[in-house]
Amino acid sequence: LNRLLIIRKWRLRMCIQKKRTEFGKQCRFTDGDTQILESILPTDVYDDDYEQRNPVVTGVDTTRHWSETEVNTERVIIRNASMRHTEGGWPKDVDFTEQSDVKRFRKKVEKDEDYQYSMKSLFPMVQKCIKQNNTVNIYEEYFDAKETDHSSEPPLAKGLAVFRDPSSVARPATSVNWHPEASSGKIAVSYSVLNFQDKRLNDPHMSSSAYIWDITNSNKPIVGIVPPSLLSCLRYNPKNLDTLVGGSCNGMISYYDLRKPNGPTGTCRPVECSAIEKSHHDPVSDVYWISSKTGHQCVSVSTDGQMLWWDTRKLEEPIDRLILETNSKAGEVTLGGSSLEYSTEAGPTKFLVGTEQGIVVSVNLRNKKTNNGITIFDTGAGKHQGSIPTIQRNPSHNKYFMTVGDWRARIWSDDLKNPVITTSYHDSYLTGGCWSPTRAGVFYVTRADGVMDIWDIGHSQNEIAYSHKVSDVSLSSISVEGNTQGGGKLVAVGDANGTVSLLEVCDSLAYPKQNEKSIVNAMFERETKREKNLEVRERDVKRARAQEEERMKIEKGEAEFDVDNQEKDELVRLEDEFFTFVNETYDDSRNE
Repeated sequence: LNRLLIIRKWRLRMCIQKKRTEFGKQCRFTDGDTQILESILPTDVYDDDYEQRNPVVTGVDTTRHWSETEVNTERVIIRNASMRHTEGGWPKDVDFTEQSDVKRFRKKVEKDEDYQYSMKSLFPMVQKCIKQNNTVNIYEEYFDAKETDHSSEPPLAKGLAVFRDPSSVARPATSVNWHPEASSGKIAVSYSVLNFQDKRLNDPHMSSSAYIWDITNSNKPIVGIVPPSLLSCLRYNPKNLDTLVGGSCNGMISYYDLRKPNGPTGTCRPVECSAIEKSHHDPVSDVYWISSKTGHQCVSVSTDGQMLWWDTRKLEEPIDRLILETNSKAGEVTLGGSSLEYSTEAGPTKFLVGTEQGIVVSVNLRNKKTNNGITIFDTGAGKHQGSIPTIQRNPSHNKYFMTVGDWRARIWSDDLKNPVITTSYHDSYLTGGCWSPTRAGVFYVTRADGVMDIWDIGHSQNEIAYSHKVSDVSLSSISVEGNTQGGGKLVAVGDANGTVSLLEVCDSLAYPKQNEKSIVNAMFERETKREKNLEVRERDVKRARAQEEERMKIEKGEAEFDVDNQEKDELVRLEDEFFTFVNETYDDSRNE
């Protein structure tokens, strides 16, 4: 150690000089005598500065030690500004609005020699560029028709942007809805506090606004929607892209039109609102636009057990009403709706409702004569052990739908009342989920521990394909952009603090595999057939058990009947013996 210190103190340096004429010559190495450049002998001068340790374990490395530190810079707020140039560059004596003045000035300029000279000098350069552009098409796609196989790519997701709630009081992002045109890159986010008697509801600093974000600018929302109460759900109109409908915490339904003044670039207030006495009595769980000639009708569901149909042109009162009861005649139990699903491909009169009791309800308005068109699915082992926050049909196979609740996700079929596929238990409580719009066998689920799980049931029904940590708090909503025609790469996930995270998944999770739809459909059909066979088997077992119990009852009844007959015969015999004895005693007494 002393020797190393002395070497560092002296800082030995050796200079090698070489003439300029010797530069560039071939190096020739020859053997020579060994020369001692420097000899440093041990010394005890520095012994007083150190204490000996025994034993000594140390590591010596000649490389430098580096440390890595990550910091977040201050947020830079960017604002887009534009300038509109209509007309300019004309002389003061020329009025560009008068065509005659403009024409007269152009003729004067075209006759100018400087103008003609400039045009002659510029023409060859412009002609060369035009010919180059016509020769090579720089935008041509050479391999556009070739399909790329992404199945070997490992699943992956990465974060692109974070959209934070501008409110100073944290509010959960209760719903995230993509613009129907995926190319627009807009998402509508509603924020609400659904906990009963939460202290934040009394905070005067808490905003009630919902926002529309542009995914290319995460600094500031492009439109602020000001509702009469906190919005628990918000949805774009697929027919009229400038209108939205929202459901509030006080049960009201509100209609918004972005074409109204201050709509696209500021705040948007409701055009119509429902009367509170004619609305839901609990917060609106979900709202959907339905198929209609005018494109102004929608349906809403709430935990108060009501399903209401509305016309946004006249929101004073609903146009139809349905109570979610297990038996409309007996009025056994009223189910509170916690989620709603509507798809025109499955049928314009068919609705699916997830309830607080974990029971799935199907509503068909064409069968209103039979229990008001309500069909109750499995209420036993197949139901969820808690509320169902998400229910959604498969975009590629509308006959099958998914429910997310408690710690599991289940896949159902319209033909059966039992689930055909059930996932394994997750590590945390599930708060939501959705299907991938492009891949038939991929769906997403969100958890209370801030993790997003991705399932690929076409590959494996027992294992999660990929898990991604999105936030440190509970996730509250999720939505994937796109439809069956394209998209599927961007995923928007909201959490309990009001932050919406924009993720991009890899190509293997976004682009469909070869023959994936037919493979997933065959798997669904196989599982459905298996469940049907199990139902038949269970029915036969119950029938056989009932017959066996009936037979045992009959045999037991016959045995009891024989015992009764024997007892009756014994009683008759004893009675005859008694009367015979009495008569004989009476006759003997008379003879005496």
